[in-house]
Amino acid sequence: MMRVLLSRPMPPATIAAAEALFEVEVRQSTQPMSAAELRAGFAVYDAMMLTLGDRVTAGILQDFGRPRCKMIANFGVGYNHIDVEACRAHGVTVSNTPGAVTDATADIAMTLILMACRRAGEGERLVRSGQWQGWHPTQMLGLHVTGRKLGVIGMGRIGQAVARRCHFGFGMEVGYFNRSEKSLDFPATRIGTLTDLAGWADILVLATPATPETHRLVGAEVFAAMQPHGVFVNIARGDIVDEAALIAALQSGRIGAAGLDVYEHEPHVPEALMAQDNAVLLPHLGTASLEVREDMGAMAVENLRAFAAGDVIPNRVN
Repeated sequence: MMRVLLSRPMPPATIAAAEALFEVEVRQSTQPMSAAELRAGFAVYDAMMLTLGDRVTAGILQDFGRPRCKMIANFGVGYNHIDVEACRAHGVTVSNTPGAVTDATADIAMTLILMACRRAGEGERLVRSGQWQGWHPTQMLGLHVTGRKLGVIGMGRIGQAVARRCHFGFGMEVGYFNRSEKSLDFPATRIGTLTDLAGWADILVLATPATPETHRLVGAEVFAAMQPHGVFVNIARGDIVDEAALIAALQSGRIGAAGLDVYEHEPHVPEALMAQDNAVLLPHLGTASLEVREDMGAMAVENLRAFAAGDVIPNRVN
């Protein structure tokens, strides 16, 4: 029977599904695995279910020819914490869990759009502070969301789900920046450059995968191109954004607001960012509902089952 490590406490349904198929050990810490733990894992287990923050690097694998662990089932769609090329070189298969996260992540994008545009975070802090003095006609005026122009960076599953919600739910005009033209079931215009999209949009949502090519894709040039009332939302990965440039744009009033669910050096959030009232900051809640996490777990376990059985792995990424 294949010996499998689950790197964090998982939903009970995920653990039960894994235990029905494999000899399972559940690591009880909620913190990412250290390099030493990962090296030990590659030596001791046949497969590991890893997740965000469990950084598999070429350096960790360099001491192995072919490690005992031949499969990493990533619990999550993003896998930029795993060096998939190094894994390939050492005979380690990597999979992820796309699809299961799409709607939940798009819902968080809508949460951030509405909170940032309508200053909901500021408003809640005002009420909780006891300083609210009552309604008046110019109190906390924000950006009206309905009918705005939405710019989407990365029109994959999640980008499309956000755009669909904004178009059909809020009557927004949609533009997008993507490597290729997309055939969509709603009207949307592909815009040739990222800065052109940033200048056109009222609300700019980042939904592209994190890859070496997209590292700090969004930086000072993009923020300089945005309109002064423009709202920037990131539900992708933190290192796609130059966080210092974002902070500078917020501090200077170059852009209107930001809504973030991810950060460049997560879980560290810069003090300067937390000090900005026009920044809505969530603790990576994109997939944080039990049903979604159970779906992710089911996909990860199925990837492991297929690997063990010699079947085609449904969500193989390398």
